Amino acid sequence: MLEKLETIGVKALKLISISDKDMVIKMEYIDGKKLSEHLNKTNMADICPKIGTIIAKLHANNIIHGDLTTSNMLLLKDEVYLIDFGLSFHSTKIEDKAVDLHLMKQALKSRHHSIWQHCFGLIASEYKKHYEDSEMVLKRLEKVEQRGRYK
Repeated sequence: MLEKLETIGVKALKLISISDKDMVIKMEYIDGKKLSEHLNKTNMADICPKIGTIIAKLHANNIIHGDLTTSNMLLLKDEVYLIDFGLSFHSTKIEDKAVDLHLMKQALKSRHHSIWQHCFGLIASEYKKHYEDSEMVLKRLEKVEQRGRYK
């Protein structure tokens, strides 16, 4: 998964080595700041469109992150890096992509409650520009949000 991200232009930690024998995965260290602690009114207009582009690239390549939160994003020199692909998987399903966006929206609501609506609007706007199936995903997102489990 991590190798694919580099080829599609999504910044993430680079894989250095894997040892099945020792059960060790070595990854690049990035001295970034957790986005959850730094996203605010001042920088959201710069950062949120980048998040929308990243999610669009993932979904265009049928990659579902599975835990899209600002806690799983690092900020380094105005670049957003995705981390923690432990719940990620490949899927062509519109439903899976809508749930991925729903998780992002819920994370914004809970962690960035004063700016979440504007943030998600910026993310969705950029998502639409960079992912041709975005309208189907956003329509499905509305249905996902109407379900009892996600209210």
